[in-house]
Amino acid sequence: MKFRPLAAGVGIVAVLALAACGGGGGSTSAERAPHPAGANDGRANPLRSASPESNADSEKDTTTAQISTFALDVDTASYGYARRTLQEGRWPTPGEIRPEEWVNAFRQDYPQPTDDGFAVRVDGARLPARDEAVLRVGLQTRASEAAERRPANLTFVVDVSGSMNEPGRLDLVRSALRTLIDQLAPGDQVSIVSFSDEARLLASMTPLTARDELHRAVEQLVTEGGTNLEAGLVTGYQEASKAFRPAATNRVILLSDGLANQGNTSWQAILEQAKEYAARQVTLLTVGVGREYGDELMEQLADNGDGMAVYVSSEEEAAKVFTTQLPATIELRARDAKAQVVFNPSVVESYRLVGYDNRALTAEEFRDDSRDGGEIGPGHSVTALYSLKLKPGAQGQLAEATVRWQDPDTRSPSEVSEALKAGDLAASIWEKAPVRLQVDVLVAAFALHMRDKKTSGGPRGTFGMDLPELGEHADRLARAAEDPMVTELVSLIEKARSVG
Repeated sequence: MKFRPLAAGVGIVAVLALAACGGGGGSTSAERAPHPAGANDGRANPLRSASPESNADSEKDTTTAQISTFALDVDTASYGYARRTLQEGRWPTPGEIRPEEWVNAFRQDYPQPTDDGFAVRVDGARLPARDEAVLRVGLQTRASEAAERRPANLTFVVDVSGSMNEPGRLDLVRSALRTLIDQLAPGDQVSIVSFSDEARLLASMTPLTARDELHRAVEQLVTEGGTNLEAGLVTGYQEASKAFRPAATNRVILLSDGLANQGNTSWQAILEQAKEYAARQVTLLTVGVGREYGDELMEQLADNGDGMAVYVSSEEEAAKVFTTQLPATIELRARDAKAQVVFNPSVVESYRLVGYDNRALTAEEFRDDSRDGGEIGPGHSVTALYSLKLKPGAQGQLAEATVRWQDPDTRSPSEVSEALKAGDLAASIWEKAPVRLQVDVLVAAFALHMRDKKTSGGPRGTFGMDLPELGEHADRLARAAEDPMVTELVSLIEKARSVG
């Protein structure tokens, strides 16, 4: 069945309760405004890239909003920091819970494309409530071997302020840097900047043939003073810009707790620096550390700096980021990547997108290549979940998902699409759906519970499930998935029960 998109679609920003099993719309937490980083006064944050047409916490009726459009995002810091918070017996701050980052932190096992574009997979399952379903849009890039990638210029900007004196915090950073320096390729170059009250260049751009010099620079990382994050970032960007190699991947890697308290602490000024250098093809990776963490600033830096945000709290996590993920994903597969899902109004009555509230775009911005999207590296997967209200007995094409991106070098745009029919939905999410889809729904439901329970007074937005029921599904899926992260999810849900 063919259907025509509406002439004017509406961008989606709803980080909402999934409607299954009678759950109502969840309440998003208030977003913070540009202000000294680390503060939390609950004001609206105009730096968020929400669409002007968005209406948070509202269900989208397909008679007026047939098209959902958003920029891709591979950040995972929200999950990493919430995991640490729960493990310490604390309830995460609701405003720091971004459900899409929780889902994207988990393995997906999507098939890889044979080229340097995307593979698109669209599937879904019916939910226990009558005429309700979940739709999953999965996107995957091709992984690459380290030997295949282009050389890299990496500028590490390391926070050595007094707040980094937390036991093990700077030790973790030093250990990760030593390991990474030892495994980078001969064509790579590294520079190291430290910052506290002021920024200090410890090593200018140095080839890997001079590893000893870089190791000596790492040993000079000692804590002192305040956190002048802007000075560190500007110095790092200047160093990266001065040593820019057109044929290389040029990236700044910020390691910090994100708690700026010296120099210019205005979010607008700091974010503008990231945006300016991203336009010059110097991208940013933010690596968060520490018990107290400026999550929102680090996430916004990554978004404005055409990069990604991760959080590490242990040697194991740092090793995964610096010895596995970073070397394999130094270069990009896609710039300004966006997704658009067009729903068939004769089959879908309404829908809600889980997460991506600060990545929403209007339908018209999908093919506007001047509009910022997400930067995606090799081997990355991106998942978006929608809750759907179906029209009783409706059959035919349910939705079509399209991803659009630009070649990292030529900026030439490409698109690929896949559609799903209503008859292809699994008959039951918990009995017939693929295990990975069940895990995605479980993780999203847990994230929404953690966020919405404290802001709405109850477990809205959790597929109608409370923590005991989420725990039962986690126990079952931990056995089926044979995945350490799913096993860990069981203990995290138990922690949430004990601190809730």
